[in-house]
Amino acid sequence: MPVEGRAGVDRAAMTMTQHAVVIVGGGPTGMMLAAELALAKVDVAIVERRETQDLDGARSRGLHARTIEVLDQRGVVDRFLSQGQVAQVAGFAWIPLSISDFPTRHPYGLGLGQKEFERILAGWVDELGVRIYRGREVTGFAQDDSGVDITLSAGPSLRAGYLVGCDGGRSVIRKAAGIEFAGWDPTVSCLIAEVQMTQEPKWGMRRDAIGVHAFARLADGQVGVMVTERQIGPRGEPTLRELSDALVAVYGTDYGIHSPNWISRFTDLTRQAAAYRDRRVLLAGDSAHVHFPVGGQGLNLGVQDAVNLGWKLAQVVKRTSPDSLLDSYQLERHPVAARVLRNTMASLALLRSDDRVEALRETLAELLRMDEPRKRIAGMMSGLDIRYELGEGHPLLGRRMPDLDLVTANGPRRVFTLLHEARPILLNLGEPGGFEIAPWANRVSIVDARYGGPWELPVLGAVTAPAAVLIRPDGHVAWVGDRTQLGLTDALTRWFGPPAAA
Repeated sequence: MPVEGRAGVDRAAMTMTQHAVVIVGGGPTGMMLAAELALAKVDVAIVERRETQDLDGARSRGLHARTIEVLDQRGVVDRFLSQGQVAQVAGFAWIPLSISDFPTRHPYGLGLGQKEFERILAGWVDELGVRIYRGREVTGFAQDDSGVDITLSAGPSLRAGYLVGCDGGRSVIRKAAGIEFAGWDPTVSCLIAEVQMTQEPKWGMRRDAIGVHAFARLADGQVGVMVTERQIGPRGEPTLRELSDALVAVYGTDYGIHSPNWISRFTDLTRQAAAYRDRRVLLAGDSAHVHFPVGGQGLNLGVQDAVNLGWKLAQVVKRTSPDSLLDSYQLERHPVAARVLRNTMASLALLRSDDRVEALRETLAELLRMDEPRKRIAGMMSGLDIRYELGEGHPLLGRRMPDLDLVTANGPRRVFTLLHEARPILLNLGEPGGFEIAPWANRVSIVDARYGGPWELPVLGAVTAPAAVLIRPDGHVAWVGDRTQLGLTDALTRWFGPPAAA
């Protein structure tokens, strides 16, 4: 598969459809990225191998608090909340961690299957006018100094300014770009399925020396099954016989399983892309990182990758910002994923069951009942504690902006409401006026507001009220200061491009 130069591509011999950005993969990460780009008025298209948005299997089962906040920032959160079940979902190695006392408008998670999440997200993406090439796969690409030529399994080839691989752990885009996927080989495999049974199983979760196993009641008489295999299972689609053998090994019976809707296998393969970018090719979501699904962080991690990348890529496409802005995507998101990889490996170790592991779990559970350890780990699992390294300064710098109830000249406004259009905001909380950012006036909105309540951040607690903050489209704070504007010009230039000519 050509990935360098223009090998194998004869543009004169084919008709190419052009887009500013082509995303490969129409799952949660790809669709969220497409929505972010569409909000910025960028011509974006998705290439998706599935003919429809339908999914086989359960995949992810919910959203963590920071992902819920991200959807709130875009004004679509109610679409998801209305279809899911609000619950405390944060946990470490299945030790539950409440975030009900966290300073957020959404101190909870949302039980919502990936199938439903994708369906709702797809509806939003459709409203935004994103084109989706369904039933097609990328068979090759070649990038040059001005773009990427993309060949598909069917239909005409595509030409894009940038290509983003959101095509999962076995990413064709990552492999074709030759990006190293370093990490740890699998040590365990699990089967997960929806089946019917002739006997009633032992409902709920079970842990033993083999691993974790569970049965759950589903709609229409179906049973959700998860069982850890004694040995790592073979590659390829698992069979009903393999599921039966795994259940017998754990429970002594397979409870008469039959008529499976689907059966899937996953492992604790843990890897991360060494680079999230190769010139005009980028990676996001599972294409950039894979891990054991304990803690339910995978989908959330990918959606947040997309929100970090989207506005940056839009500014580069529009030539508002230099190409180097894209380097900040890996600098910020690679450490976040690396931490998820480490905490999932630690969680899996604690899910195994023998006397020594149980002693360790009991000790950890006792610690996590204390406020400070609970808040620290729950902040990590929920994504509410993420801080990008933007330098020294106010504790808000690099962290997500709280969704404050503001008073403005136009009436009450929430901070997240100001972010619905994915535009940066300079929020002035002092006397109205006094900030001069004319060279960025078409890129950054100034909002004069008052806020008299406490300033509190997850994990950190109370912080000093700032006089002014510069909020990026992803909701993270890029600058904290006052009317002296010390450092503001540098922050505006760094994140939103050089000043426009007078």
